[in-house]
Amino acid sequence: MSRTQRTTPSPQPPMTGQTSGGAGSRSPLRAFLRTETGSAAVLFVAVLAALAWANVPGRTYETFWSTRVSLIAGSSGVSLELREWVNSGLMALFFFVVGLETRRELDIGELRERRRLVFSAIAGIGGMAVPVAVYLAVNAGHGTAQGWGTAMSTDTAFALGFLAVFGSRMPAGLRVFLLGVTVIDDFAALAVIAFAYSGTVSVPALLTALGILVVLIALRVAGLRFSAVYVLPAVALWGALLRSGVDPVVSGLVMGLLTYAHPARRSALEGVSRLFRRFREQPTPELEHVLRQGLASTLSPNERLQRMLHPWTSYLIVPVFALANAGVPLGAARLADAFASPVTLGILLGFVLGKPIGVLGSAWLAARLGRLRLPVGWGAVAVGGTLSGVGFTVSLLIAALAFDGVRLEEARIGVLATVPCSLLVTWLVTRGIALLPPHRRARALLGEGQVLVDLTDPVDPARDHVRGPDDAPVTLVEYGDYECPYCGRAEPVVRELLAEFGDDVRYVWRHLPLTDVHPRAQLAAEAAEAAARQGRYWQMHDLLISHQGDLRPGDLVRYAERIGLDGDRFRRDLRERAGAERVAQDVESADLSEVSGTPTFFVNGRRHHGAYDLATLSAAVRTARERAVLAGAGPSG
Repeated sequence: MSRTQRTTPSPQPPMTGQTSGGAGSRSPLRAFLRTETGSAAVLFVAVLAALAWANVPGRTYETFWSTRVSLIAGSSGVSLELREWVNSGLMALFFFVVGLETRRELDIGELRERRRLVFSAIAGIGGMAVPVAVYLAVNAGHGTAQGWGTAMSTDTAFALGFLAVFGSRMPAGLRVFLLGVTVIDDFAALAVIAFAYSGTVSVPALLTALGILVVLIALRVAGLRFSAVYVLPAVALWGALLRSGVDPVVSGLVMGLLTYAHPARRSALEGVSRLFRRFREQPTPELEHVLRQGLASTLSPNERLQRMLHPWTSYLIVPVFALANAGVPLGAARLADAFASPVTLGILLGFVLGKPIGVLGSAWLAARLGRLRLPVGWGAVAVGGTLSGVGFTVSLLIAALAFDGVRLEEARIGVLATVPCSLLVTWLVTRGIALLPPHRRARALLGEGQVLVDLTDPVDPARDHVRGPDDAPVTLVEYGDYECPYCGRAEPVVRELLAEFGDDVRYVWRHLPLTDVHPRAQLAAEAAEAAARQGRYWQMHDLLISHQGDLRPGDLVRYAERIGLDGDRFRRDLRERAGAERVAQDVESADLSEVSGTPTFFVNGRRHHGAYDLATLSAAVRTARERAVLAGAGPSG
């Protein structure tokens, strides 16, 4: 990034650039959500294609997916139908990505606060138990009770895709809550597949699988970072589970949960900067190899694998699964028979009625009996419950294990019918919430629970540089670098934000000079602190951020004269580095909050991910203000 770039705002939002020091400003969770919601459209097209293909005369659909494919090496091999390769093979990769996201949330995401994990687990389990009870009640005495597992599991892609339709009116915390519920849901559903829908268990093969799992755990504990080393044991685990009679898709989830996550550390990124400078001076193949290794080591294996595999699973594997399993011969008579069948009705009622009742009821019990705080309001929990009422991927997987023939077709019709029904019920609930008065609507969506705080070092008006009233309900903290072009682009946005919200927002700048990429940033930060010693911090701040290409010592002295500082005192403070300790305190607080790039924003202590254009930051501030008013809170760091 050129140091001559000025602070003219980018005319093309969204503004997501960040000088690393750290990872990009877009969080893995938000990338995950965007990919899932985007793939919902592809998944829907695959469903339509499967239905069209299955209704073409000649039964080519079933003939194709029943084709047996064998992989044989010597005297050993695997022979499965094409549909089984998809359901047990490709879907293991899908659940591997589910496991990766679960582990990331447990390590560094929303679920690192274990009370939130408990709450999501309770809501997820309740959201499975009630639909199963509804299914069993409808199917009592019909000899179809074995299909109870088809009414359990929410489809993540469809649920998050539908949430995107209502996203502008829903709090951001609902996405996290819904993701937590679906992850717990998938985890429990795979356990059900393993123990309730697997064939006769072969004890020697199962013991072999457990032995391979011990080896994988040992490699993980030893800290072996190279992902390729785990490929062969993972394939062996899949094969051993297949031989044992336990559905091998479980292996994907296990491997995902073993893959740890951590944020990019500033010290590691600075090391990469040094490696790059060495390579720039001497571009040899050996240094290129070392640089690649250094770059890879800055990101956790979890994040690297998610970025690599998640688009493939969302845009290819799940749609192929839909193509292989959603094809059902349709017709007026067949549909009439299906919707008179207890299998179809049990699945449909289990999802559309049982899921919202289960999620909302278990959340209420957790809040009342367990004294757990809701991450969002009751209205948002209700919307999460109705969104959970869409079944697809795991439901079709279990249906193929529980039924065959006509019953399987009825189960598939029931699962497919949950898609439009869930969307309709969610629309009705959101319309009802929209009709509430503004204050009650905000309470219904946001609730009164405290958000998870990411800012380790709270704002202290006696130490921090603050713009705005001390009692403002919203505090916006920015970690910035005076030579960072992205900070320069963000500055006009911050000014507009302060003008728009007035006394409702106070703004705090904290120094994070990234000296490995911006050699004059440290001196500029110390110049700002030298100006602060004479009561002119913000005047110097404004000049520095608007003249990022002119931060040489002579430029800093000229700025001091322009704002009326005592020039001799300023030069002495600069020469003696009087502000260095104050800058170091901000850098230390950035490290404690795992800030590694600039600009990084916190809104009432919560890290702001994604774009920082005016519309996006304003939405975050508005939500924080509404939540603070509901909670009766004062200023928050």
